[in-house]
Amino acid sequence: MYIDGVWLDNTGGDSTAHSSDNSLGNSTSNFPVFNPATGEQIGSVLDNTPEQVESAIQAAARAFKSWSATTAYERSACLYKAYQLMLEQKPQLAELMTREQGKPLKAALNEVQYGADFLLWYAEEAKRVYGESIPSARKDQRFWVNQVPVGVVAAITPWNYPISMITRKIAPAIAAGCTMVLKPAESTPLCAIAMFKIFEQAGFPPGVLNLVTVSQPAATGELFCTHHAVRKLTFTGSTPVGKHLATLAAPHLKRVSMELGGHAPAVVFNDCDPVHAAKGLSLVKFLNTGQACISPNRIFVQRDVAEPFLAELTKRVKGMQAGNGMEPNVRIGPLINQAAIDKVSAQVMDAIEKGATLLCGGEPLTLDGMEKGHFYSPTVLSNITPEMKIYREETFGPVAPVIIFDSEEEVLEMANDTHYGLAAYVYTENLSRSIRMYEGLNFGIIGINDINPTSAAAPFGGMNSSGLGREGAKEGILEYLETKLGGIAVSL
Repeated sequence: MYIDGVWLDNTGGDSTAHSSDNSLGNSTSNFPVFNPATGEQIGSVLDNTPEQVESAIQAAARAFKSWSATTAYERSACLYKAYQLMLEQKPQLAELMTREQGKPLKAALNEVQYGADFLLWYAEEAKRVYGESIPSARKDQRFWVNQVPVGVVAAITPWNYPISMITRKIAPAIAAGCTMVLKPAESTPLCAIAMFKIFEQAGFPPGVLNLVTVSQPAATGELFCTHHAVRKLTFTGSTPVGKHLATLAAPHLKRVSMELGGHAPAVVFNDCDPVHAAKGLSLVKFLNTGQACISPNRIFVQRDVAEPFLAELTKRVKGMQAGNGMEPNVRIGPLINQAAIDKVSAQVMDAIEKGATLLCGGEPLTLDGMEKGHFYSPTVLSNITPEMKIYREETFGPVAPVIIFDSEEEVLEMANDTHYGLAAYVYTENLSRSIRMYEGLNFGIIGINDINPTSAAAPFGGMNSSGLGREGAKEGILEYLETKLGGIAVSL
């Protein structure tokens, strides 16, 4: 819908005359966008054709030659301008996110700030891409090493963080000198459109950043993976889809970054304050209504402190107000769609049928103005066992399952008993134990007495089936760079 500096309408026309390309194709189809809290349609966007997606890739390929030749300072200036514009438009972006994705307005404001942080961080990191010289064994030879942009990048972003996941991918790619085609989640295209208007205002040249919106993403994902002009794919989403895309990309030797699903353990030891731990885990577990890949999915509590922990956790969860995120004091927004409600309901019912104890919640919410949305009551389950689906499967909803354990060795084995490896959390006041757990947990991100171990300055990513590569920090820009060696013969 934004291709080579042109905003396309639903007839294939344009509203901004930046491009002379006549190959943009024609689409007369739109698809609707709904508010998950109310069920109302809040907009519609162009359903791009395969021809238009192809045009976007070609536009990025044409722009790459000139954009990759810009100085780091030029790229930094564009990113910094986008950062400033994001902050100026922070209230409007947050309100749009709440209406389109559902998260409470306070959480949406926090996400806009988090997303802007990546633009600021990589505005600086653009100027920190260093080369080196390497001593040679020959007197008449010199080795020079440079980092160069990988080329055209295709990006696929998720609906649960519809703004910050865009900047987390675009900022390092642009800083490195790459160009990009981005496809946002079909549930949240309006946030992507708002961000691309900011990028346009920030002065990015036509073709450097391109946006395509599609209702059925499979064909676009396949084109991204197989197109000769695309040299890298960056994807955030489910593990099954990520594996499929990686399989498609492999024969073409494309570089891939995959930020995939999680099944985070949280371990509460008996040497910590169980009330403090319950407070922290209630905040991170129900952040974004549990729709976060780093959300604690299995809460392990040592037997000695299980009773006070469960009492405090249940009290706090019972006090969480569900509803439209635009309303004050709402902590629990809607799930993204009915399929998400069905998945959460199935896991909770399976757990109860197999012996779990329901301490609060446990049902969809259909009263007090929530009947047209997709709401599920914040839920606490205890006596969870390995036979239950919720023990094995990512939930992506407002359910806190609690498992009792006795020893450090036992809980470390249980925590690692998953093919996921994104995030883990530990509560302990014992320094040696915290080090042992940090070293023993097979996860890419470990929060020790910390429920928010993320930042634009810190590397984000997982192990095993939770993905490949890292986003954020200095590692994030390296994902978009190739190493080039020059061996130079010198006359002596």
